[in-house]
Amino acid sequence: MKKAIAIILTLALLLTAALSLAEGEKKLIKYSKSQGPYTELFEAAIIPILESKGYTLEVVETSELLVADQILQSGEVDVNVEQHTAYAENFNANNGGDLVPISVIPTVAAAIYSANHATLDEVTEGATVAIPNDAANTARCLAILQKIGWIKLDESVEISKVSVDDVIENPLNLELIEQKSLTIPAAITDYDYVVITGSVVYNAGVNEKYTALAQEDILPHLILQVVVKAENADSEWAKAIVDAYHSDEFKAYMEKENAPDGFWKGLWWIPDELK
Repeated sequence: MKKAIAIILTLALLLTAALSLAEGEKKLIKYSKSQGPYTELFEAAIIPILESKGYTLEVVETSELLVADQILQSGEVDVNVEQHTAYAENFNANNGGDLVPISVIPTVAAAIYSANHATLDEVTEGATVAIPNDAANTARCLAILQKIGWIKLDESVEISKVSVDDVIENPLNLELIEQKSLTIPAAITDYDYVVITGSVVYNAGVNEKYTALAQEDILPHLILQVVVKAENADSEWAKAIVDAYHSDEFKAYMEKENAPDGFWKGLWWIPDELK
């Protein structure tokens, strides 16, 4: 009888261990991919590191970042790498989400460009300036206009939440025109100046045709992040993604490919903790 009980207990322990192992070793990671360079960097540099650790990656194509967050929230995908903290917080607030950033990643700065003027000094009274119309990036681009001295924003409003209604000084009477980020590059000749986020700049090839006349100072809430649902933040596969971005392999890749003569040609701003 004692032997039988011992066998039963042993089998139960083995079954429990097997179930725990199965639950703790998720090896398939689904990620979303929309327009922009961030997932391209993930695919080029991070996926090979994850695959070397035994993970399999599966892509789900999306049309835009909002959709990427919606399918992340629903559990259709596990992770995306195309947004900053401000955007994730805005999504959570407006959609009842519980998305959380778990690691900073390299970021492409927003900047001001012009197809009609060679310098910022050419700005004139009533000049037209196109800016993104989504809340997080509207604030980001208004901050650039304040940085270069064209406008002043209400200091009582958090910089990540400012809107055109918070412009308290506009000495040149600039016409600030909000429109969808992805449509701005095609209309760049229609405006005196445009302010565009980094992913849009890259995707539209704006940086190949025009020189950035001013770039943002990237604040912590604007640094791109690895984003997952809160319940997955401490999972082994999520930690593996974080480790990959902090690995020596990734550092070596960025040192080579983000050099002026590398594939990315210096496009990326890299947070200190990843250097």
